[in-house]
This record gives sequence, structure tokens and C-alpha cells, in this order.
Amino acid sequence: QVRLAESGGGLVQRGGSLRLSCAASEFTLNYYVVAWFRQAPGKDREEVSCLSFSDGKLYYADSVLGRFTISREKNTVYLQMNNLEPEDTAVYYCAAVLPAWPKCPFPGYDYWGQGTQVTVSS
Repeated sequence: QVRLAESGGGLVQRGGSLRLSCAASEFTLNYYVVAWFRQAPGKDREEVSCLSFSDGKLYYADSVLGRFTISREKNTVYLQMNNLEPEDTAVYYCAAVLPAWPKCPFPGYDYWGQGTQVTVSS
């Protein structure tokens, strides 16, 4: 069974940093596109970053550009979040898809983690 598990969320003050992890089990991420989404209460889900394993393409939403960095190590994808703001408070999810062609961001993801809460206090 394909599984994605996020970790690393928590409570941090404005200007602080967190690193989220997305560990894949039961499959390898080679050739996958992996993305980080977030959803705040009352707001639409937002794709904040993605990484295409096959060609290294990256994507960042304008709201996080310059503050967040996506990276990979073996079968884990990380989201380093620096200079956090209260507006970054949300549940963060990782998602993955094995695309017919590499594209980042991708229009639909097949596998999702359970989410990890990030809360930034002012």
C-alpha cells in the first residue's frame, strides 16, 4: 500500500523556521512528482511547492517564494520553511503522482498524506 507520512509541524513564532518531512513507504519516489499543499480554516487548498524527481523541475507559489525550499533525500521530501508568518498557519499535506510526463505543478495527485499542523504565532 502506498503511503506518505508527514512530520515536523508545530508551533513557532513569527520569523521562525520549521522543516517538514514527507516520507514515502511501500514505493520509491523515482519519477514521481511530489508536492506540498496547505489548507487554512475557511480557505481553499493551496499548492505551495512541488518537485519533479525525473527532471528536477521545481515550483513555488508566490506566497512562499524566497522563504520555502523543497528538497529530497532518498525517499523523503522536505519543505524547509523560513521567516514564517502567521499567514502560513495551516495544515500541510504532501501528495504524489507518477505522471505520464514530468510536470510541476501537476493537475492531479493520486497519493496524499494525513497532514501536519503548522501554527505561526504573532
